[in-house]
Amino acid sequence: MSEAKNSSKPGFKEMVDSPDLKAPELYINRELSLLAFNRRVLEQAKDENTPLLERLRFLCISSSNLDEFFEIRVAGLMQKVVMESVQAGPDNILPHELLNQIGTQTHELVAEQYRVLNDVLLPALEKEGIRFVKRQDWNDKQAAWVKDFYEHELLPILSPIGLDPAHPFPRILNKSLNFIVSLKGKDAFGRTSGMAIVQAPRALPRLIRLPIECGGNINDFVFLSSIIHAHVDDLFPGMKVQGCYQFRVTRNSDLFVDEEEVGDLLRAVEGELPSRRYGDEVRLEVADNCPAEVCQFLLAQFGLSEKEMYMVNGPVNLNRLMNLPDKVDRSDLSFPSFTPNLPSRLSLALDIFQAINKGDILLHHPFESFVPVIDFLKQAASDPKVLAIKQTLYRTGPDSAVVDALVSAARAGKEVTVVVELRARFDEEANIALANRLQEAGAHVVYGVVGYKTHAKMILVVRREDNKLRNYFHLGTGNYHARTARIYTDYGLLSCNPELGEDVHKLFLQLTSLGRSNKLGKLLQAPFSLHTGMLERIERETALARKGKPGRIIAKMNAVVEQNIIRALYVASQAGVQIDLIVRGICCLRPGVPGVSENIRVRSIIGRFLEHTRVFYFQNDGKEEIFASSADWMDRNLHRRVETCFPIEDKKLRERMVRELGYYLDDNLQAWLLQSDGNYLRMVPDKHAPCSAQQLLLHQLTQND
Repeated sequence: MSEAKNSSKPGFKEMVDSPDLKAPELYINRELSLLAFNRRVLEQAKDENTPLLERLRFLCISSSNLDEFFEIRVAGLMQKVVMESVQAGPDNILPHELLNQIGTQTHELVAEQYRVLNDVLLPALEKEGIRFVKRQDWNDKQAAWVKDFYEHELLPILSPIGLDPAHPFPRILNKSLNFIVSLKGKDAFGRTSGMAIVQAPRALPRLIRLPIECGGNINDFVFLSSIIHAHVDDLFPGMKVQGCYQFRVTRNSDLFVDEEEVGDLLRAVEGELPSRRYGDEVRLEVADNCPAEVCQFLLAQFGLSEKEMYMVNGPVNLNRLMNLPDKVDRSDLSFPSFTPNLPSRLSLALDIFQAINKGDILLHHPFESFVPVIDFLKQAASDPKVLAIKQTLYRTGPDSAVVDALVSAARAGKEVTVVVELRARFDEEANIALANRLQEAGAHVVYGVVGYKTHAKMILVVRREDNKLRNYFHLGTGNYHARTARIYTDYGLLSCNPELGEDVHKLFLQLTSLGRSNKLGKLLQAPFSLHTGMLERIERETALARKGKPGRIIAKMNAVVEQNIIRALYVASQAGVQIDLIVRGICCLRPGVPGVSENIRVRSIIGRFLEHTRVFYFQNDGKEEIFASSADWMDRNLHRRVETCFPIEDKKLRERMVRELGYYLDDNLQAWLLQSDGNYLRMVPDKHAPCSAQQLLLHQLTQND
């Protein structure tokens, strides 16, 4: 195994003598861990081994992640502070203290984002002939083209608002691009406002290509904000514009629906969606050249303090640059393309049911194609032997082939039941639309269980064979979303195992009907058996280690937060169990604490694909168990969601998954090691051969174009 660049551990000597597993110093704060993940994403934008346009994408992803962090996590903390909450987590940091720490770290993070943009990426892009042409650099032809664009495309849909008693400060849409304009003089009615607001139209792109006929390059672009800045004087004839400054406000975007009080969840969620656009303000971003008095005016309008203001040197809507790689035909500056592979049994089979009959099929996306999942549904929709299809939908994306297949099945007379999770954050509107579409086609649509999000990923197909009904099913770690299946790593299992199939059948009955849950044979399910099932297996490894036998746990997921799981891992480590955690994002566990967690190692893999698989391995005294799951080790997943965790029983598939986990443990190019002080250190190959798990899987499982 390669070494990290350096290591540092705080003093935990007192833990060796008397380890208190509830001690706050043993827990990393959830929100600060999430910020640390975002810093690791930003580091990818600096990595010269990553193609240039992909580095820009990573910068935008870090910006988009930070938006959601403010919209949900910071907003929630601000509400707690207003309510004078003194409730702290396991780390014992009070809400107001945590907000202060977050403020310090996010200001540093934002400053670094713009430094990377201005000092690193923009000069590198310009060397490649990709330019963002500033106003002062427009030649005569470019200036004339911009003026024409302004007059014919932009001006007709602009509505500048002069601020006076008849025109109060407008309601500013969440994360929209706006300008505050300082004015001098009187308008046609003799009014002397002094201030005006210009809202950039959402209908227009923020990044506009300049025609090559204007004497520039084929990849010359101009920001919509630059066009507005250049012609803002035209909006206020007879008055003098003294300054024009971009700003953007971020609002609380969490939806609240009292599920105990509503009669129709769909209508309730639908009614709440508009409030997301105008929730409470949590952050103000403003151009760094904005005068202090104008900043204070904006802060007063939004009820924010200076610590909630972020002055930026560049576009306030940084993640709008995400579209640039799609506008530029430079494949040499992007990741190489690839064609996801098909398992040989599926590539040769015309009938997917026959292929599944021959044994379980494991798919590892995006290295292996998502098409078999769609084909599974399409064949089920047209197969006269299929009587019923049941599926959970959390996120599917627009124009979903999955939803098309379900609609076709319903129209063909199949019994189609779909559990749609309306509260999938930021996908609520899309899920309402697909729920309505499915109902119109004749499908039975339900919205899960009140108080519990349905996060499980399941398809059940009931087929008549030889006068008997047989269950075919798909269980997955990720969503039924064809686009994210190209960029998220996820496992999916296609099977007709009778016992597992019966469990899936019982689980759908539980979701759609009322009554006590039936005991499942092999599936672990949240909120009932998954948490206890994981604890029992951790404790089993602990007991084996105490008997002098080797204990071994490998767990890969997105987040480790749940306190009882962490304590059980600490106890296992103390007993000598060797534990490797591969955690992409949040990790509240501290590894390497003497006497507590010195046998626990935590690594995060940040690369081309978003690591999304949840896999749990237990050595079990040679009788290995390995599970894939839709759930992370978080309180919400284990206690407040409907989740599945399914065993991989085929020996060859188990061996394959263990081998692939090994790739991640050997990764020394895209891996970050969590230190006991909460910092992450990036690994370097050092004397070891370079290894990237994602590149290895691409090489083994895909066809490079």
